[in-house]
Amino acid sequence: MTGEMQFVFGLIIVAAVAMASNRIRFDIVALLVVLALMISGVLTVGESLSGFGSSVVILVAGLLVIGEMLDRIGVARAVGDWIMKKGGTSETRLLVVVMVAAALLGSVMSSTAIVAIFIPIVLRIAAEANLNASRMLIPLSYAALISGMLTLIATPPNLVINEELKDAGFEGFGFFGFSPVGLVVLAIAVGYVLLIGRRLLPGEVEAPATKNRRRRIDELSQEFMVEGEVAKLVVDPRSPLVGVTLGESKVESDFGVRILGILRRAPRSENRIPAPGPDMEIHAQDELLVIGDDEACRQLAAQQQLRQIPITAASRQRWLWEAGGATVLIHPESGLIGKSLVEAEFRSRYNVHVLGLRRGKEPVEEFRDTKLLASDSLFVFGAWPKIRQLQALTHDFIVTELPAEHAEIVPEYKRMPTALIILVAMVGLAIFDVVPLVSAVIMAVIAAVFTRCLTMEDAYRAIHWSSIVLVAGMLPLADALQQTGGTDLIVDKLMDTVGDTGPGVMLSFIFFLTAALGLFLSNTAAAVLVAPIAITAAAKLGVSPYPFAIAVLIAASAAFVTPVSTPVVTLVVEPGRYKFMDFVKTGVPLLLLTYVATLIIAPIIFPYHR
Repeated sequence: MTGEMQFVFGLIIVAAVAMASNRIRFDIVALLVVLALMISGVLTVGESLSGFGSSVVILVAGLLVIGEMLDRIGVARAVGDWIMKKGGTSETRLLVVVMVAAALLGSVMSSTAIVAIFIPIVLRIAAEANLNASRMLIPLSYAALISGMLTLIATPPNLVINEELKDAGFEGFGFFGFSPVGLVVLAIAVGYVLLIGRRLLPGEVEAPATKNRRRRIDELSQEFMVEGEVAKLVVDPRSPLVGVTLGESKVESDFGVRILGILRRAPRSENRIPAPGPDMEIHAQDELLVIGDDEACRQLAAQQQLRQIPITAASRQRWLWEAGGATVLIHPESGLIGKSLVEAEFRSRYNVHVLGLRRGKEPVEEFRDTKLLASDSLFVFGAWPKIRQLQALTHDFIVTELPAEHAEIVPEYKRMPTALIILVAMVGLAIFDVVPLVSAVIMAVIAAVFTRCLTMEDAYRAIHWSSIVLVAGMLPLADALQQTGGTDLIVDKLMDTVGDTGPGVMLSFIFFLTAALGLFLSNTAAAVLVAPIAITAAAKLGVSPYPFAIAVLIAASAAFVTPVSTPVVTLVVEPGRYKFMDFVKTGVPLLLLTYVATLIIAPIIFPYHR
């Protein structure tokens, strides 16, 4: 063993210890690796920095931007609402739907982002169904990890392994090239969680609803005794309201209702106007969002030639992405003290409705002409930006509570069709090999910016630069291992140990080597180091490298055993109140099941001898 080879092996051990300690950031470790390779002379300066020019790095950055676009248009939020609808209050149904949805979404989005988005969804579902969230969050994280086994773009290790195959002179994987293996693992994981896994997790099935969860708009309105139901009324072209302003129409005063919003449609767009002011003119075919008692709404519709239509779940969701409510406390030094809402021209001045007033703990019924006092509490409704403006008026108001819907706002939901077209086009270009994958991803990023699905600033913010540095910094370490002969040495030792026992045993060693390194290094770093070893081992055995590459790919995404191996798992530790052993107890059996599935399925799809 040469001195340079010893240095590289030592560097790998030091990097693994540093990452396992969790005291040094992974990206800092990667930069130190680059610096060590450069100063030691094992690699030239250009070779040490080559990772930053790798197509893998560009792909990772681009796919993070695409994931941000999908988040901003509300794909994950829409899936969350679908989960609540389909899952109901059954823990079994919810686990199946959550795991399948997280895995499928994670196949085209960042799995870390999926877990971050789904955690509040799962907590919300658990609270409303009185279920124990700790029995659902680890399964969520496992499904997000398995998403990396479904498509080529799902996780950085896949891209690393694909590039290693190409560098060795082989064809890369197709977009769905290894999806059958991933789907089998997903099915096994769902079955395992339902039959065994959830019983290993802490807590009982049912749990009392948490008292600290953020309340929803309906709950806040009940506290202020806001009366009436919300109705949607369409303005007939013959209606006397057409061409009249809200103030001139006297609809609110004559019928005792409030106009919460107006939906105005155009040929290719729709404009929602929350809490419209008295100067807003009513147009034919406008949809008025009205709150009032049923009889008042019926009289308004009959006398003003309006047509009542049902409010669908999708319509309600879109309104809540535009507007909502909040509770507001009158500051003791506020200039509104001693004035009524009418005298203060509250709606015109702040562009929000006041739907309720509480004094002390008692709701005030006829509050429009009530003189405001210090510490009165108002329930307001309006566009989210207008509510946030109230937060800035700290000498007049204290916004004491924002509803749960505020955290679920999707800023670019109107561009969902455009974003989905971009995603489908990117996947189509990659599947049919019209252009290289990296070109398809760059084209999709540019299209997302040009169509204003997100701004360039949003795109840059979406890139996790620490992940980029980690990938770019660890890639040269694999080059150093190969150039110094370390890869050949490892393969020779493996051949001496298991070479005569057949490719299945070698695949097993490759799988568990990747999984073991993933406990200390990141899964990306593990893939960087083991992929060339796997391909070289296949060449020395005289078999196809693809089953071995699949073993590395699957094992790199099977980081089920500890909560520190990947952020996908780390994110659920705190909200689930998990201990380290919860992951060990639940993760080890699933890792072994994943190994068995890989050992059986991978050679069927990619035979050892082709």
